[in-house]
Amino acid sequence: MPFKALPPQVLIPLIVACALFMEQVDATVIATSLPAIAKDLGEDPVSLKLAMTSYLLSLAVFIPASGWAADRYGARTVFRSAIVIFTVGSVLCGLSSSLGDFVLYRIIQGLGGAMMVPVGRLVILRTVPKSELVSSLAWLTIPALLGPVFGPPLGGFITTFFNWRFIFFINVPIGILGVFLATRFIENVREEDVPPLDLKGLVLSGVGLAGLVFGFAVAGQEVLVPLWAALAIAGVGALSMTLYVRHARVTPHAVLDLSLLRHATFRAGVVGGSLFRVGIGALPFLLPLMLQLSFGLSPFASGLLTFAASAGAMAMKFTAAPILRRLGYKRVLVANALVCSGFIAVNATFTPLTPHWVIIMLLLVGGFLRSLQFTALNALSYADVEPHEMSRATSFASVAQQVSLSFGVALAGLVLETLRAHRGETTVTQADFSAAFLAVAAVSALSLLYFIRLPKDAGASLTARKPDLDDPRSEVPPD
Repeated sequence: MPFKALPPQVLIPLIVACALFMEQVDATVIATSLPAIAKDLGEDPVSLKLAMTSYLLSLAVFIPASGWAADRYGARTVFRSAIVIFTVGSVLCGLSSSLGDFVLYRIIQGLGGAMMVPVGRLVILRTVPKSELVSSLAWLTIPALLGPVFGPPLGGFITTFFNWRFIFFINVPIGILGVFLATRFIENVREEDVPPLDLKGLVLSGVGLAGLVFGFAVAGQEVLVPLWAALAIAGVGALSMTLYVRHARVTPHAVLDLSLLRHATFRAGVVGGSLFRVGIGALPFLLPLMLQLSFGLSPFASGLLTFAASAGAMAMKFTAAPILRRLGYKRVLVANALVCSGFIAVNATFTPLTPHWVIIMLLLVGGFLRSLQFTALNALSYADVEPHEMSRATSFASVAQQVSLSFGVALAGLVLETLRAHRGETTVTQADFSAAFLAVAAVSALSLLYFIRLPKDAGASLTARKPDLDDPRSEVPPD
């Protein structure tokens, strides 16, 4: 069927969904290939955590500016430019010859991804009639669900039987198609009255978040950065964040609106959710490394195991709403935080002798329960947010999500590096991986301290809306 024959409520979401699928696959496909990339670049596999943290941080730094850019320059212009930047970054990643190059090009990719996905959702909201909005947004859940499922085995297959560089080159035809379709079918909708960009806030928050996480990420890598330099980077980050807090209190249109934290549900979703995501962010980094470096599996075999967690998450999306309606948000968040942390910790018990079917089943159930937690957090965070605060709330929550995921990778890498340095060795052992899994699981369990403070009826207004919650398409796209 020709593209122009499709109705706008189907065509526009499909175009955005292609971009989202490209971003989702790219974010998950690299984890399975880290050991191969490290070997080709002549680097330590653990140091490749910088490639993951740099991408996630780039998302966090530039997401707040995406909405303003779309309003100022037009949604089609920004969306199309974002696809080009992401595709160019992908090609550069495939041509990398050193760790420094690779990290830099991942940052460029993150810049494109930060603009591509939020602006893509904005395109749908502004071009599709409200009567068709729910069905249109349903198309976005498909790549969000399928990308993490296909990413690990696809990355493992390409790395094992071809070359890891092709992982990034496959984005080129998708990117070219996306630019063509966006040019042909998306209107360049923009706002007439756009408030000025909080450039000072964007710089302070960007330097602050990047400094804190990046300084923490390189703290254990004396070969790359001396400890004093890592501490200095983190110190600059802490100072910048302190200055940003002072700036946000007196700025009407602050890039990250800290006043939103006055809502108990939003505070629990952002702060408690960030702690919970630390453990989740570490899993795509730790698990493939352990399976390949410690268990001796190929990238493809590793990917065929790790995709089980995303498959479990996809299954939960069709049962989360009735569970939340029956048990309530607070009860689910409190109990499930402990259970999910336990499933993160159970990875520490895996050995090369553990049957693969056992690993798959545990990852499947863990992903299933983790998705329930994410669904509850995504919905509860906006339960008490006023309509005029919604765009600022989604931006704030998105930044917190990316920062917490990158912090999880940084923490896991720091544990591995510290333990092997303590032994005076250059290789990581199974015991090192076990300690790292337990450390990030403990941080995730701390989220309980925020969930337990919620009132018993937290999220009651959400569970009362049966028609919306019965339809899994109405949920916020998953993490």
